[in-house]
Amino acid sequence: MTSAKKLGAVAAVTAMGLALAGCAASAPEPVETTAAPGSVDLRMSVWTSNEDQLALFDAIAEAYKADHPEIGDITYESLPFADYNTTLTTQIAGGNAPDLAWMGDLSRDLIDADALVPLTEALKDTKGWGYDDLLGSVTAEFSADDELYAYPFSNSPFALYVNKDLLAQAGVALDDEVTWEKISELGAAVHQGTGKAGFVIRDFDYANWGQLATVWTGWGASAWSADGTTCTMDSPEMVDAFTFLHDAAFVDQSMPGPGTTADFFAGDAAFTVAQVSRAALLDGSFAYDVIPLPSGPEGDYSVIGQAGVGVLASSPHVQEATDFLAFLTNPENAEKLAQYFPPPRESLLTGDKLAENNPKLTAQQLQSVVVDRLPDAVTLPNHTGPAEIKAAGKTALDAMWVADADVKAVLGATCDALTPLLSK
Repeated sequence: MTSAKKLGAVAAVTAMGLALAGCAASAPEPVETTAAPGSVDLRMSVWTSNEDQLALFDAIAEAYKADHPEIGDITYESLPFADYNTTLTTQIAGGNAPDLAWMGDLSRDLIDADALVPLTEALKDTKGWGYDDLLGSVTAEFSADDELYAYPFSNSPFALYVNKDLLAQAGVALDDEVTWEKISELGAAVHQGTGKAGFVIRDFDYANWGQLATVWTGWGASAWSADGTTCTMDSPEMVDAFTFLHDAAFVDQSMPGPGTTADFFAGDAAFTVAQVSRAALLDGSFAYDVIPLPSGPEGDYSVIGQAGVGVLASSPHVQEATDFLAFLTNPENAEKLAQYFPPPRESLLTGDKLAENNPKLTAQQLQSVVVDRLPDAVTLPNHTGPAEIKAAGKTALDAMWVADADVKAVLGATCDALTPLLSK
């Protein structure tokens, strides 16, 4: 399949009906640019609007420009997260792609469409970059055939955030037994005693069902087989996991039901499952702890959410964009970015090192919820055609979120909806 047809399929998934203009790029040779001074402008799409994060990116860009006279401007285009994938694929298919882009679950489609520049050789040949410093468990999501297509700049494990004040107000406490059953028990007590929510799976909102992998992995469940071809949403393990979640919402009331919102970071819930990078939202208005995810029937486990940054093959400045990416992600700048985004570099992954730039969490907390969790972590469900799969799964799972739902039947119907999409 040609690159144009492949990305055309991606575009069809997002109901754009467009095709990619251009073809795949080869990895740029590690040579000096011959561009004239001030002749190269680079644009990088991101989904953050955090002023501190953007200021750091700007500072890195200015440092790069100081030694690269060919660069005129480096701009960061902040796109809303909810529309990010659609906007980026529209730009690519319409011939208005950025030179570099952040990516999450769109990575599989972009790699499959030959829309990203291979990076392995260029990064290995960059003096002092340290390719062997990358932790193997975090590069797989952005690799194909032993080639890296995006640098995994953010590798944020999901953790359990605890509002210690709410637990005390309800007269309960969290001991060393941190299991999902215990969290549900305590969450129910907090809801009954304070009227606040028990536990919240952040960003789930009864729509973004992939976030529930932060729970169901504890039951040994997965959305599909390792090769992505077989739906396993109807497995016995998944039935047990969803029975737990359904009971939490409709029987124990330890988890807010559909239509009820509760923001842990505003003090509205006793617990939330969220990425470690969300610690920036803690404002000190209540006493808190951050610990690894509760264990499930299958024991301890870890789930991470990732984001990568790659160079678009359609960029007119592939050489310069790749060189800037190498600078943006070198050991020195990776250490600066680590205050917001858990890095992929093993040399930076110690609790003490991470705590140097993280005022919200202690070295012990960071060691426990980041460093010790990355080596064996699994990622959130990701597949080619993520928008279509997400929509089909949500529609099927809507039947789950009523009091008298037949959990097993709903999950069977979910597989019926997903199977044709997985087989594509």
